[in-house]
Amino acid sequence: MDIVSPQNTRVKEWAQLLEKKHRTRQHKYIIEGIHLVQEALRAGADLECIVYDGEQGVPSELAGLENPLQRVEWVSVSPAVIAKCTDTMTPQPVFAIVRKGSEPLESLIAGARGLVVVLDGVQDPGNVGTIIRSADAAGAAGVVLGAGCADVYNPKTIRSTMGSLFHLPIVEGQLESLLPEAKAAGVKLVSTSLQAEHSCYSYDFTQSVWLVIGNEGKGISDATARLVDDAITIPMQGQAESLNAAMAATILLFEAMRQRMFN
Repeated sequence: MDIVSPQNTRVKEWAQLLEKKHRTRQHKYIIEGIHLVQEALRAGADLECIVYDGEQGVPSELAGLENPLQRVEWVSVSPAVIAKCTDTMTPQPVFAIVRKGSEPLESLIAGARGLVVVLDGVQDPGNVGTIIRSADAAGAAGVVLGAGCADVYNPKTIRSTMGSLFHLPIVEGQLESLLPEAKAAGVKLVSTSLQAEHSCYSYDFTQSVWLVIGNEGKGISDATARLVDDAITIPMQGQAESLNAAMAATILLFEAMRQRMFN
């Protein structure tokens, strides 16, 4: 076993990544479990190291996934080290340290007929992660996170993405500067409103569309609302007052996919 003591300097640095301020300072984040490490390896994510329980050995599911060009360090540690660095109640036998990338907004604007999800103050890590997963599933070009959203590198958010985090660009920034730039390039900004006249099923999603999803309780901010081009509604038959942010985003994404792929 290479590292046994939880007091080791490297271990302390890894454990710090469970907190946002240290993720920002180190420009890295931590992913836990076989599935996420598999997805990161397959996607060619910028992995610094993969840390595994030396008593159990390297999980067989990870064998042969490493790209020779990736040059990832594999570190064997004690179960006590794993426990210190993980966020779950029953720690998985492997975690990895990933260097943060920075996606330019231009990569999203440049895509013809781009379908992008914009999050404005979505605070629940489960919602943010689920929306990233749905955007991936529906073939969206990327996700934009404005201020006030749950941290995309929070362990709960990462788990909710189920690995989709590695499959599409995620841009973080100030919506008041990002959204006018997208509009200037011909992008239509669309949000949901219970008062809207048009249904999501009659809206044209085959153009370049960015779906703006607001805070779970308050919706989109006033500043963002002033930039939105079109408001649409998701028709509901039953008694429910509204839909969860992730569910609403998923319905719109799949309606957009249906119009683009199956019409």
